[in-house]
Amino acid sequence: MNQVGGKPLTLKGLVEYQSGAVVSRALVDVNSGTVTAFAFDEGQGLSEHTAPYDALVIVVEGDVEIKISGEAFRLREGEMIIMPANKPHALKAVTKFKMILTMIRAK
Repeated sequence: MNQVGGKPLTLKGLVEYQSGAVVSRALVDVNSGTVTAFAFDEGQGLSEHTAPYDALVIVVEGDVEIKISGEAFRLREGEMIIMPANKPHALKAVTKFKMILTMIRAK
């Protein structure tokens, strides 16, 4: 059963920071896609990788640098970006940073 369904939630409170770590919490995980909340301590990140589907990043709090195919973007609270399918991407928290990551697998 989905623990977050059917009740209001505060975006910034979905996941808490941990020193020196990346913390994630699955909000939706179904065959057609996922929605995951992440909290990154300052300086933490995800190394370059690719995904077979577009991934939507919504910055909930803090600043992040996201690189897509070698091009760097600095995003802040309230901004979003789509990381295109099959394009190498990576991210690094410039400050403590929270995001919602949505991946839709169905076409």
